Amino acid sequence: MSGEIVDRLTGIHAVREALEAGRAFDRIVIARGRQDTRVEEIVQMARARNVSVRFEDRSQIDRLADTKEHQGIVGLVAARAAGSIEEILEAANAGADRGEKGLIVLLDGVEDPHNLGAIVRTSLAAGAHGVVIPERRAAGLTDTVARASAGALSHLPVAKVTNLARTMEELKEAGYWLVGLDEEGDREYTEVDFTSPMGIVMGGEGRGLHELTRKRCDFVVRLPTVGPVKSLNVSVAAGVVLFEVVRQRKGRSSEAKK
Repeated sequence: MSGEIVDRLTGIHAVREALEAGRAFDRIVIARGRQDTRVEEIVQMARARNVSVRFEDRSQIDRLADTKEHQGIVGLVAARAAGSIEEILEAANAGADRGEKGLIVLLDGVEDPHNLGAIVRTSLAAGAHGVVIPERRAAGLTDTVARASAGALSHLPVAKVTNLARTMEELKEAGYWLVGLDEEGDREYTEVDFTSPMGIVMGGEGRGLHELTRKRCDFVVRLPTVGPVKSLNVSVAAGVVLFEVVRQRKGRSSEAKK
């Protein structure tokens, strides 16, 4: 076990021991109907430490634990603590003093940790000020994400929010335009002006944007594809759109200097 990076802890004893040691958790997931004194103690300890606790069907616990020997409880270990939307906006505002425009990436339920890590890496490379993910039905900030980000997770704020739609409204009030990416978008991604403060909204694997999220976007764009494949992997699609933002902003900056 020496040197092994573990994303999850299973069983009452392992989770409790880690909580007592002050280990950082992304969240603790408990099987619905699993109630006894030991579980209640873990719930109280977690909440006292601001660790998210969720109750899910046992089949979901089996999937997260990758085993059925879990006593109805799984703790997902965090590589780093989540930030806040306020922290991201503060970073964007600091960038504005250097002539930067705000750029924030919002993920509507990306569940694959490798995709999340790749998006964090690409977002940092494209000059984004942060990434926003929902608390539920999304990959957490685990060691797998940290490795997939190739170190970017240590440098870019990632905020977890309880209500993504509400966060989108907050960004609009802060002067951001929101652009969603969907294969059924009404215009191509190059037809949008990305030189204002922007939030780029990406859907989860397989299902794309939820309707509630889609309705809050100012524009919904698509990537032009050739052949039978109509959509790209979400991390690849994020890279395409984010570097269109980079291209447009560099072009505008060059024009301003002439």
